[in-house]
Amino acid sequence: MKKKYRIKKNEEFQQVFQKGKSMANRQFVVYVLDRPEQSYFRLGLSVSKKIGKAVVRNRVKRYIRQAFLELRENVAIGKDYVVIARMPASAMSYDEVKKSLVHVLKKAGVLTTQPFQQQ
Repeated sequence: MKKKYRIKKNEEFQQVFQKGKSMANRQFVVYVLDRPEQSYFRLGLSVSKKIGKAVVRNRVKRYIRQAFLELRENVAIGKDYVVIARMPASAMSYDEVKKSLVHVLKKAGVLTTQPFQQQ
């Protein structure tokens, strides 16, 4: 993901946490903050050390980034998203991560159309 599509600064994370709405399932918590002046969405990731060692945390982050990359046509623009991974995410395959993210994004009401499901 390009730099302008990422949330990196602590102040930006805190703003999303304080002013945004959250939705969760067993594997992920997603915070969504409206930014109508943006013509794109930004993504921030938080994967705690409780999830596992660096290799596991980085794999979870790669899976989340790739899922958002594949869903980018369906995800609402003009918003900031912060995804927090929970413990069960460390043992999931990519397809399971994507399915779980689709579920939580639907709950949050930010998927514009039905994403294409691979078989």
